[in-house]
Amino acid sequence: MFYKLFSALLIALAAAVLVACSPAAPAPAPTEPPASSPSTSSSPLNVVSTVSPITSVVENIGGTRISLQGVVPEGVNSHTFEPAPSVAATLSQADLIFLNGLFLEEPTLEMAKSNLKAGASIVSLGEQTITRDQWQFDFSFPEELGHPNPHLWPDPILTLRYAEIVRDNLSARDPANADYYSANYDAFAARIATLDAAIKEAIPTIPPENRKLLTYHDSWAYFADRYGITVVGAAQPEDFSEPSAKEVADLITQIQTEGIPAVFGSEVFPNDIMETIAAESGATYIDELSDDDLPGGPGDADHSYLGLEVANLRIIIPALGGDASALDEVDISPVFEGESNAVYPQ
Repeated sequence: MFYKLFSALLIALAAAVLVACSPAAPAPAPTEPPASSPSTSSSPLNVVSTVSPITSVVENIGGTRISLQGVVPEGVNSHTFEPAPSVAATLSQADLIFLNGLFLEEPTLEMAKSNLKAGASIVSLGEQTITRDQWQFDFSFPEELGHPNPHLWPDPILTLRYAEIVRDNLSARDPANADYYSANYDAFAARIATLDAAIKEAIPTIPPENRKLLTYHDSWAYFADRYGITVVGAAQPEDFSEPSAKEVADLITQIQTEGIPAVFGSEVFPNDIMETIAAESGATYIDELSDDDLPGGPGDADHSYLGLEVANLRIIIPALGGDASALDEVDISPVFEGESNAVYPQ
């Protein structure tokens, strides 16, 4: 009896040892999200931009995956804009700050440098788009002062380079959404190609002798160089004051000599000088151009870089005797789906 009990205990003990030494069943492999899924491990990138055309370009590329804040209100002179102290808090929270550069937003640039958080970057688009030998100088931006005309964005091909730089910087900071940014860039590039083709169709409809542009503020130098328009002058001097009586008289003589049919101003800059120039020279005065004030309001389809470009060209081309109907083919709405987080200061 004792022997049978002892044998049973030995068998039970051996079974327990075998169970304890057996390998455990492997745990199920973790499920990974699809490669195309947006990152949910962190909040969207905080991005700051300056003038509205640049904000629009950044918005088109970043779409719904970034938090975007413009800091230069529409309807102000971006050359003389001084950011309020409250802007420093916005800049201090940014992961990326996009500026035009080329000396356009110097006070904002200095504030950004002073308040840049660790690991954040300031991206100057103009310096990465054209080289120094491509700088344009003119009446409003004379070469002797060393500051080139910074208005690259009226040239859509240069603006496409802006979009490329934005795409690359967003993707480097947020690789989980790189495919999304690239897809938006590709869609934006297609819109730019359509715009470029429309401009190349519309400009030749202007009589050759009328392909001359005189504005209050010279922001069309790079556009004119690409599309065969001659910028004959601008009324605003380099210090952004009003032109002298002699400068006004010289412009009147130039308009009469060259037979310029129209002169252009804007709501941002004073109009009385241009009205005088037009009245004395016999040219038509048009005060509807915009350098960086987008049409409509935030949320409107035309409140975009493309909307700005098309709106200005629909004013300029007919006023010079051309046909702007080719621009009807340009889609000016955002390239991304959904509602972005972009804020345009007013």
